[in-house]
Amino acid sequence: MALTVIGIFDDASEAQQAVDQLVSAGISRNNIDLSARTGEYTDEDNDSGVGGFFSSLFGSDDDADTKRYSQVASRGSVITVHAGTEAEAERAADVLDDAGAVDVNERAAQYETGSSGMTTAPVAGAITDTARLTDGDQTIKVIEENLAVGKRTVETGGVRLRSRIVSKPVEESVRLREERVSVQRTPVSRPATAADLAAFQEGEITMTESAEVPVVSKTANVVEEISVGKEVSERQETIRDTVRKTEVDIEDMTGTTQRTGQTGLDADDVTYSTQK
Repeated sequence: MALTVIGIFDDASEAQQAVDQLVSAGISRNNIDLSARTGEYTDEDNDSGVGGFFSSLFGSDDDADTKRYSQVASRGSVITVHAGTEAEAERAADVLDDAGAVDVNERAAQYETGSSGMTTAPVAGAITDTARLTDGDQTIKVIEENLAVGKRTVETGGVRLRSRIVSKPVEESVRLREERVSVQRTPVSRPATAADLAAFQEGEITMTESAEVPVVSKTANVVEEISVGKEVSERQETIRDTVRKTEVDIEDMTGTTQRTGQTGLDADDVTYSTQK
């Protein structure tokens, strides 16, 4: 149910500043009304829009609160805040209190005291008495949920390739050839021949030795190639969920029931509170 918060200010500029503070506090400007009146309260005021407005809030033209608020409002600037929640109404009331809204009870008593003569001047900075009232109209909001399905990308896994160098021992067998020079001395006893006499002179014979040794070299060969890529596939998935919407049963005096919409809430689940 909508809540109405009333704040009455002596000065129009103070009222405008209060409106700015309400907007800064997060209350929509569309939910704030500002009206200014100057003059003394008369019976005609009670029958006019001022009295009618407060009587609709308090429920009776003869209600003392209706007369008291109408009397004070007729001489000042009135801010009306239509709050959607009780928390918002409390926030609006606090802002109006801090902005300097008048104490309606005290101000009305001052006006009544000065009614036989000159009107008593308003007392600035009086204790605030901001009214917290409910509108005469009561509203049940019909709310319907809609299912919105979108999509987002999430990581489900992956592959990481990391290369490193490892060493391992290997061995190969190879046959090696090696030469060695040997000297043999054979004792003989025979007469020298002409050939022996021809060779009977100084000379020199040289013979070298050789050996095979292993020679090691390395060659690198590409033996495998590893590649990383992606394969993309699509699938169809059906999303199943539930949505809610408000169902309102309207019963007239003849007992006929009308129904609008569908909901998970019954009328019995809604609690209405009135706060002044």
